[in-house]
Amino acid sequence: MTSEQAAVPAPEELEALERLCIAVAVEAGRFIRDERPARLGVTTKSTDTDVVTVMDRRSEELLRGLILAERPDDGILGEEGADVVGTSGLTWVVDPIDGTVNYLYEIPAYAVSVAVVVGDAHTEGAWRPVAGAVADPSLRLVHHARAGGGAWTRAEAPVEGAPPERLTVSAEDRLGRSLLATGFGYDAEVRARQSQVLTRVLPAVRDIRRIGSAALDLVRVAQGSVDAYAESGINAWDLAAGWLIVEEAGGVVTGEGRHPGKVLTVAAGPALVEPVRSLFTA
Repeated sequence: MTSEQAAVPAPEELEALERLCIAVAVEAGRFIRDERPARLGVTTKSTDTDVVTVMDRRSEELLRGLILAERPDDGILGEEGADVVGTSGLTWVVDPIDGTVNYLYEIPAYAVSVAVVVGDAHTEGAWRPVAGAVADPSLRLVHHARAGGGAWTRAEAPVEGAPPERLTVSAEDRLGRSLLATGFGYDAEVRARQSQVLTRVLPAVRDIRRIGSAALDLVRVAQGSVDAYAESGINAWDLAAGWLIVEEAGGVVTGEGRHPGKVLTVAAGPALVEPVRSLFTA
């Protein structure tokens, strides 16, 4: 079954899923911000630059417990190993701290990304997000969307009389005037290849930003504070919520083929997405 063939929940369920995405992302965001220990235990995964903290694992445990308490029949796929097989046809794809290196160094650009997807979340190109939220604990904001419901930003603690802000991608249509967000992999050889690509990309755009969180890069595309984003090597949990937020803000998210994924993920307004993709696939 392709992602296009997977059944999308009814509108009422989508609303409920979006609300739960917001609630659990905000709670995990508050946890990693407010409960951060004075000494942060750190280990590494694939390379010495691929770090994971004790708070990544504790945040994922928190997310798993919150989700299963409300949705015991759903699946869960998380960056730090959560892999629950569900029976509902829905899978929660979660990144407990996106931007762990920023979090480690106390740079205020990290997020909690929570999404609900239909299809096979383990197989690239076989799933699609239908609800999602990205909590930005440093700014005390949460960005969220559901299929067909638009993309929005609000305070993590809603303020009476302050409605959420609707997000809209940049209208920029000239590559040479575009501000492009990107990121780099953890493996030294991958980084070397990415640096070679940038020698072609940098002269073609206004400038490049490396923020350090794919989820926040995608949110910035959705809100128009960058014009485009392109990166190779990202996983489903980096991508799922931000993908939907960009599309619901009027943007396009794609890859080397039809679907974004590890080989390439590109997000931009409709006028820029193909020029940006061409830069990264030339």
